[in-house]
Amino acid sequence: MSARLIDGKVASEAVRASVAAEVARLSAEHGLVPGLAVVLVGDDPASAAYVRSKGKQTVAAGMRSFEHRLPATASQDEVLAIVAQLNADPAVHGILVQLPVPKQIDPHAVILAIDPMKDVDGLHPLSAGLLASGLPGLVPCTPLGCLYMAKTVHPSLAGMEAVVVGRSNLVGKPVAQLLLRENATVTVAHSQTRDLPAVCRRADLLVAAVGKPGMIRGDWIKPGATVIDVGINRVPTQDGKGRLTGDVAFDEAVQVAGAVTPVPGGVGLMTVAFLLVNTLRAACAAAGLPAPNV
Repeated sequence: MSARLIDGKVASEAVRASVAAEVARLSAEHGLVPGLAVVLVGDDPASAAYVRSKGKQTVAAGMRSFEHRLPATASQDEVLAIVAQLNADPAVHGILVQLPVPKQIDPHAVILAIDPMKDVDGLHPLSAGLLASGLPGLVPCTPLGCLYMAKTVHPSLAGMEAVVVGRSNLVGKPVAQLLLRENATVTVAHSQTRDLPAVCRRADLLVAAVGKPGMIRGDWIKPGATVIDVGINRVPTQDGKGRLTGDVAFDEAVQVAGAVTPVPGGVGLMTVAFLLVNTLRAACAAAGLPAPNV
């Protein structure tokens, strides 16, 4: 058996095209142009590249992009002052502070300072509470991407047995809540789970979000299962450049699974696409308009 690859490039392009069409409609009908502000503290190369990508895709979708770059020596008060300024700016509908931040800054304090209506990362406790309560709100982007990719294989997830490996606030917990909303039967597994391979083998849908390269082996996967690999890990290579790999042993998984996301080229591409979706949703909510059709 060779698994179907769930192509993140194709999926993300479809989402971004849908966003661009809705942005054009909003602009034409209501004069509303969604705006996304990204705050980058320091000069981490990976974070800087990610911020550049977000800016390009924001503009390509017809939105306004605002970038605020602060030196690595910036104080927490300086970051909070920028956040307060963006909270008050009506042209800014979404605010994202790129993580990680330098050690002198408390990321939780920064997240708490963001207006929940503009919390396009979905990390504010109010956002998490709305999701857990089944109420409308902004949801973390990567879990939204995971759900979208799963539904390209299974339009209905109702009754499916889903196992999420990982319990982070960024991915594990919110993706479990989204799957519950879809009426899947959900198990959240983690480092303390007894006989983790056996738990994984129960899954019709397996979501791996642990940050450990190749941890999920082929014999942990139920034959024909759909596997969503959230992990993006750089492992060393002989040429010194390193390579990206997921949390799933891909070469083994494709021999067993029915469908699987590759790394790179999978979930990672969906994260920015759903950042645009969240910004669009936040703009509509701020203007008192119905939720966009994306």
